[in-house]
Amino acid sequence: MATIVVKQIGSPIRRPKIQRATLKGLGLNKMHRTRELEDTPSVRGMVNSIPHLVTIVEEKG
Repeated sequence: MATIVVKQIGSPIRRPKIQRATLKGLGLNKMHRTRELEDTPSVRGMVNSIPHLVTIVEEKG
């Protein structure tokens, strides 16, 4: 199973509600937190929809 490590680099303050919901869906809620997630098309789509708030730190597998 391939995974990616995603890090939050931007604040959700004064962002549209949909972007805040996307962050919450990824399991991120505070600055500089990291999360290891499965590398699926849905997760990639969520990450690509908010590139100014998150970055991919590492890709495993």
